[in-house]
Amino acid sequence: MRVASSPLAASNRTVERYATLAVDAPLPWLAGLSAAQFMKRYWQRRPLLVRNALPEFVDRFDPQTLCQLACDDDVEARLISQRRKRWQVESGPFEPERFDALPARDWTVLVQGVNLHDEVADALLDRFRFVPSARLDDVMISVAAPGGGVGPHFDSYDVFLLQTKGRRRWRIGAQQDLTLRDGVPLKLLANFVAEEEYVLEPGDMLYLPPKYAHDGVALDNCVTCSIGFRAPSLQELQVQCLFRLGDRLSDAEPALYRDAGAPATTSPGRVPERMASQLRAAMRKLRFDEPLLAETLGVYLSEPKATTFFDSPDRPAPLARFVLHASQVGIRADRKSILLYDERHFFINGEALALDESTRHAWQTLANSRQLEPTLFVTLANQTSIVQQIYGWYRAGWIGFA
Repeated sequence: MRVASSPLAASNRTVERYATLAVDAPLPWLAGLSAAQFMKRYWQRRPLLVRNALPEFVDRFDPQTLCQLACDDDVEARLISQRRKRWQVESGPFEPERFDALPARDWTVLVQGVNLHDEVADALLDRFRFVPSARLDDVMISVAAPGGGVGPHFDSYDVFLLQTKGRRRWRIGAQQDLTLRDGVPLKLLANFVAEEEYVLEPGDMLYLPPKYAHDGVALDNCVTCSIGFRAPSLQELQVQCLFRLGDRLSDAEPALYRDAGAPATTSPGRVPERMASQLRAAMRKLRFDEPLLAETLGVYLSEPKATTFFDSPDRPAPLARFVLHASQVGIRADRKSILLYDERHFFINGEALALDESTRHAWQTLANSRQLEPTLFVTLANQTSIVQQIYGWYRAGWIGFA
C-alpha cells in the first residue's frame, strides 16, 4: 500500500492508502462493524458515534496552513462568526491579514474540497470507498476557535464528522420541524430541539444521516473534518438528460415545417394548428433510450466542480517515453480526477469512452483502484487510439505515473 504525506500535516506520520475495502471485514472506524453491516443498519437510517475511530488522523491538519489554503483562488472557503448573537458570513478567497485580526473566540473557517489539494485528506476518503465513488463528494475541514460553529442546521446528505484536534460538543436530534430562521445569512433551524449530546475528542467520529438536525460548538481551538456525500436530485438528472437529448437533436438533419396546401387565413396572428400538430407528432417520437440515459448519468457525475483546476506536468514526457515508463511503473489518477464506469462506458472528468471486451477489465480496475499496474496498462497500450487518449489525460494533469 502507498502511504500519504501531507503539506497540511502538523505531524510527519504517514497514513495508509486503501485502493479498495473488503465489505465484510470489521472496520475500526465503523465501531467494528463491516461496511456491509453499516450500510444495512445505519446508512441513511440513524446516527453512529465511534470513539477513537481514526486515531491516525489526529493532528494531521495544521490550522494555520488550512487558513493559508483558504486564501487560494481555486479553493472554496467561508469565515463564519457570531458577535452579539448576530451571525456573519464572509466568502473567500481571503487575504492572510484577515485571519490575524480574528478575535479569540466565536468564529470558524470552513475550507471545502481539501482532499483535492492534500494527499492525507484524500487518504481520509479512502476509508469510505465502500460507498460508490459517484456518491463521494469531498472533505471539508473546519478550523474553529472556542465557541465557533455554524449554528443548528441540517444537511441534505450523509456526513461523517471526524474530530482531529481539540474538542467539539455536538447536539443532535431527529426532529421533523425543519423550519428555517428568517433574517440570518445561514440556513439555521428556527426550533432546534436536541435529543442527544456528545463531546468529540481527537480521533472520535460521528455519522449523521440526511436531514438529521445538529449543532456543533468548539470547546477549545479545534479542527473537524466533514466527509460529505453527493445527493443529486432526480430533477437535476432529468435536466441533464434533456440537455443531452438537445445535443443529439442539434446534430440531426433538420426536419423543416411544411404546410403545402394550407388555406389563406383571415387571422394572421393565430398560431397555425398544423404547426402545433407537427410538433406534437415529433415530440411523441422522442425516446430516452438506455444508452443515452447511462452516458448522461456517468458524464454528469464524473464532471469536476467548476472550481477544480488540474496541474499539468511542467515537463511532460514525449509520447514514446510516457508509454515506456507507464509500462514499467503503471499509472494513477490525480486526486482531483473523478473516475466511474457502467456496463457500456468508462468516465473520467466528464468524458465517456465506450468499453469493449479487450479493455473492460483495465478500465474498471482504474476506476475502482484509481491506479493501473504496468501489466494492465500494457493491455491498453496495444491500441493506438487509447494510448493517444491516455497521453492527453497525462498532459492535462488528469493522470500521472504510479
